[in-house]
Amino acid sequence: MLRNSICMRHARIRVGRAETSLDWSGDVAEILDETPVGSNASNEAWPLESRPGFLARRLHQIHVSLFMETCAEFRVTPLQFSLLTALEELGTADQSTLARLVALDRTTTTGGLKRLESRGFIQRVVSERDRRSQDCRMTPAGLELLSRMRKPARDAHDLTLAALSRSERVTFMRLLTRVVTANGSRGAVGLRED
Repeated sequence: MLRNSICMRHARIRVGRAETSLDWSGDVAEILDETPVGSNASNEAWPLESRPGFLARRLHQIHVSLFMETCAEFRVTPLQFSLLTALEELGTADQSTLARLVALDRTTTTGGLKRLESRGFIQRVVSERDRRSQDCRMTPAGLELLSRMRKPARDAHDLTLAALSRSERVTFMRLLTRVVTANGSRGAVGLRED
């Protein structure tokens, strides 16, 4: 059984009967150095809280929760916000391009676009280049919504990383970007390297 409670800089973790306490104010690398990485590292138990995939999923859950709280009045999901942001940057884009940009499959992306269209935030029209494709563009209502959402959405991102100092945030984002970029061919897509 895994039980944990995490506050800003401290975690108390219980796995079965073993309990440990982690002080996040120190260097996380010290904690990870003691932890097997990869399935071939050891035959010993590998607690969930030491697995990068588990922590990445938990961080995503935490961020979605914070985003939905700070942006509740807009009734827009993080995926839909990403689609609106990508459309604002591109002007017009087909659904496949948007799916690649937001790192999702076409079906999930299309569902998000249909919901945005039903609320009048985007337009989807048959592409002039390829009649099988739909081109999407923002409506004035979508642009206005995106403008109103910027600060609360940024607040959610800031809250997600609130436990880190400014320099730790820079380091965390640099390392996170490096990991995602290095594994860009897996799953949906990687990030652009600017």
